[in-house]
Amino acid sequence: MSNAAVQQHHRPSWPDVSEFFSGFPAWAGLRQTLGDRPIKVEDEITGDEYELRAEIPGVDPKKDVDITLRDGVLTIKAERTEKKESNGRSEFSYGSFTRSVTLPTAADEDSITADYEKGILTVKIPLKRSEVREKHITVGKADPQA
Repeated sequence: MSNAAVQQHHRPSWPDVSEFFSGFPAWAGLRQTLGDRPIKVEDEITGDEYELRAEIPGVDPKKDVDITLRDGVLTIKAERTEKKESNGRSEFSYGSFTRSVTLPTAADEDSITADYEKGILTVKIPLKRSEVREKHITVGKADPQA
């Protein structure tokens, strides 16, 4: 097998570079905070809607998920508590997860909806149709001394 073929099949143990730098707004529109495991998301714009899907299995969306919007940034917070019982012993595991996404400028922030099914949170944001406006700015007189 050629060296190139080996590299194509090898999965690095480190996260993708884009995921690593997603904590810096200058590097990406998505940023993650808190917790040791980030919420995995995928997003897309289709026609007149922006859709964000977040992978959050094992939570009760009514009490464990909080979605907020502030200054054009949508934030998803989730808290998971699991209890495993085996041979008369029990074990709890906890996790807090947060993911923030900067919404497109055309987002209709008053019409956002969210649904949860089979571990996937889907947030839909309609996009407002905006007319392209063009405004001409008049330049004042030039300084005759220049």
